[in-house]
Amino acid sequence: MNDTIAVISTSLGVGAISIIRVSGADSIKAVNNIFKKTDLTLVQSHTIHYGHIYDGEEIIDEVLVSVMRSPKTFTMEDIVEINCHGGINTTNKVLALILSNGARLAEPGEFSKRAFLNGRIDLVEAEGIMDLINAKTDVMRKLALNQVGGNVSKLIGNLRNEIRDILINIDVNIDYPEYEDILVITKEMIATNIKKIKSQTLHILRESENSKIIKEGIKTVIIGRPNVGKSSVLNRLIDEDKAIVTNIPGTTRDIVEGSVNIDGIILNVIDTAGIRETTDFVEQLGVNKSINMIDDSNLVILVLNNNESIAKEDLELLRKIKHNKRIIFINKDDLETNIKEELLKDETIVYGNTISDNGLNALTEKIKELFNIDQIATNDYTYLSNARQIGILASVLELIKDIEESLKNEIPIDIIAIDIKKIWELLGEIIGENYNEELIDELFKQFCLGK
Repeated sequence: MNDTIAVISTSLGVGAISIIRVSGADSIKAVNNIFKKTDLTLVQSHTIHYGHIYDGEEIIDEVLVSVMRSPKTFTMEDIVEINCHGGINTTNKVLALILSNGARLAEPGEFSKRAFLNGRIDLVEAEGIMDLINAKTDVMRKLALNQVGGNVSKLIGNLRNEIRDILINIDVNIDYPEYEDILVITKEMIATNIKKIKSQTLHILRESENSKIIKEGIKTVIIGRPNVGKSSVLNRLIDEDKAIVTNIPGTTRDIVEGSVNIDGIILNVIDTAGIRETTDFVEQLGVNKSINMIDDSNLVILVLNNNESIAKEDLELLRKIKHNKRIIFINKDDLETNIKEELLKDETIVYGNTISDNGLNALTEKIKELFNIDQIATNDYTYLSNARQIGILASVLELIKDIEESLKNEIPIDIIAIDIKKIWELLGEIIGENYNEELIDELFKQFCLGK
């Protein structure tokens, strides 16, 4: 944290501009040693200066240099950004000169890590930065901006403040029982407050499931017997001939994946091997993988053949997916119907075919309906959005349940306070008030260089 770091912040390659970012106590000095035109050590903060980068007497590039002095910077350290002409050789040469003047190469995510450790951003905001960089849809961008802007942190902070107030009152009652003018904390009061916090926690967790869908998409598995048209359904959904389509049963032997954007939500579609009994070893591996994919999916599309009767294999697949969100797509509706719908009682059914794309829009609409995509896309985005955050809040909910049980069993208040304090600490882990150094190191390693 006391050294000066530098790295190329833009993608390395041919382009109009490359940006090299330098942060640390010696950043201005390191760049000033190779910059000629203005003495950067004397300029005002947040100013831009034109000049040249030199290696001894040789001009390396014509640049613009931005100087930003601490603490009003992203890392809360002195930061210098050099705008070079884009190009691999030139950019690497300028970076090498900076490194030879006292800086070291930054690690992935080290700028954001320093911003976190110096108190410029909290952990939720830091994770939001990475989500913003990786956002593939407008909805994902809005979700990430709520994290970067601190709205999610405020939500957790308010919840944490309510827990803190309970703890303060309990501590005062325990430490100063002789004072008559203090608020006497009873188990009934704790129960009321805990009930309120539980309601807020449940609400955040429910809404965070939507956030997870926004960020990770809907993992959709297409299953069915061989030759019912699974690969064609995949190709039409993603509007790309990705899966091989033939009239030979067992053509698809491994999973084929593609994705499509449905109103800002990514549908990750997986075509699987046709499920049937087979003596072919390779095909059987594909069948086993198909079955395993069912448990790991958010949505299952079971494809049936309209001109064939429902077979025992189809009924077995229906049994396997009875606990999944599912849609039955009856393909080849341009052929004579031999499907008995009474065997599909209470199922969500869509008829269509992949020749004329009939029914594909209806299939998309059913997916939107099942996952309330229209509502998600216009909803409040101020909720948790990754597994780490959601997992911690789920642990908070379990502790709340333990506290409720303790209150029913007349456990002393000072013992109950231990679990209440654990909740306060867990909420602190979400925003980074409490953190494990190893976790922080691993988290920021996932960031790109220069961020």
